[in-house]
Amino acid sequence: MKYSAWHGFCLCGQERQFPPEARPVDVPFSPLVFLVTRDPRTARGWFTISHPAELYEPEGLAALTPCDGEIPRDFPRELVGLVEAHGACVLNTAFARAFPWLLHQKTVRREGFKITLVGLGDVGGTVLTGLKLLGRELREIAIFDPNAALCARYEMELNQILPETAGGTTPRVTICPEADLFHCDLLAFTASRGVPGLDSGVQDVRMAQFEANRAMIAPYARRAREEGFLGVFCQISDPVDNLAREVFLQSNQTQTGDYDFAGLLPEQVQGFGLGVMAARAAYYAEKEGVDFSQGGAYGPHGQGLVIANHKGNGYDEALSQRLTRLTREANLRVRDLGFKPYIAPGLSSAAVSLLQLLRGEEHYGAVPLGGVYFGCRSRYTPQGLAIQREPINQGLMARLAQTHRALWEFDTP
Repeated sequence: MKYSAWHGFCLCGQERQFPPEARPVDVPFSPLVFLVTRDPRTARGWFTISHPAELYEPEGLAALTPCDGEIPRDFPRELVGLVEAHGACVLNTAFARAFPWLLHQKTVRREGFKITLVGLGDVGGTVLTGLKLLGRELREIAIFDPNAALCARYEMELNQILPETAGGTTPRVTICPEADLFHCDLLAFTASRGVPGLDSGVQDVRMAQFEANRAMIAPYARRAREEGFLGVFCQISDPVDNLAREVFLQSNQTQTGDYDFAGLLPEQVQGFGLGVMAARAAYYAEKEGVDFSQGGAYGPHGQGLVIANHKGNGYDEALSQRLTRLTREANLRVRDLGFKPYIAPGLSSAAVSLLQLLRGEEHYGAVPLGGVYFGCRSRYTPQGLAIQREPINQGLMARLAQTHRALWEFDTP
């Protein structure tokens, strides 16, 4: 393993992986960046590690649990202490934009963000209202929708909301020209087509939307590629997990449909649908008299969802399956009343979770794991995406593996 200095980073890898302007150094230093070249269809692009063994663990669900692997005998001893003391970043050079993305991390602000919100339907309007009221980190929310009158209405009304404290501020809402969609730190995509009606009888509305929404989102994914977007593409319309994967794949294709992986890194795309499922699970757990303080939500927003009453030794399979069913069908209970269930999703899955992402806090979202976008808790750090690691009951892990496999088999390219 060779060391090289590049823009204040210590790159660790093979000489062929280093950028041309990197200069060799004899002694490693922090921040460390381990360079790997792994299959871009299934491997992560940018993530953090706290122990050297995490560098060698297989891609997939292993990232959800504490790493119990060993490091190779020839792993440089001087790196062990650095990683354990300061952590490190892993960067996959199979992605053409790996180094521009890494360099961009040095300039990321911790406040004053700009969000572009695409789509002002029921969900989009709810997300916008939540961001306006809660978004103390935001300087601007740019809105875009084909309905110009709807944009004008929201620009007018949202900018007439008073701040909650005297002398306080709220983010400015502006109408975004289509040419400026990706001039932002985060693009939140809520636009959707083909939502089945209340009387349609469709049990899983989200999957019925996939084909229509995949066609809608493709031009935005390609445009993110063309404009060299270095922000985060947040997929909110359903089915969140499958469409997040579509954004990643579409952005990494040439005009002829060949994959060159010169588009978005996997971690530049995240799906937002699991937050409301965690909130619904907590709601039903309270009604059932179940302690959910150590519970959790995993997997997709819809069929395949996994709710656990407890993630560790207190895991109860039957109880968890019941909570899963109640949570998964919660939207149907709202539809039974004659309403579309968009308020809780717009606030819990999107507005609150997006702001937690920007704050660097743990939040529920679908992130790249073994070639799919899998719902769990994670946070962005200066050294890469950090997935929450914790002991997981074997029975629960078996359910997660089944869900992961189903996501992989869904429309695998």
